[in-house]
Amino acid sequence: MPEGKAAFREVLPKQGQLSVEDAAAMVLCKPKVLPLKSVSLEKLEKLQRAALEAARPPEEASRPPEEASPPRP
Repeated sequence: MPEGKAAFREVLPKQGQLSVEDAAAMVLCKPKVLPLKSVSLEKLEKLQRAALEAARPPEEASRPPEEASPPRP
């Protein structure tokens, strides 16, 4: 047998119906897990928190240190 031809020969009926068993069926796959927050939303929230921290006056610098100077009579 020549190498270019298939080993099996196709046989089609001359009368009757031809049925094909290749039916498309739904294939179930694992569900994809989506993040609750997008990456850009997380970046915006981080920037907003940093801006609020920068705008808040530092509490340690506004109070005078109590232990550094003794109280005067």
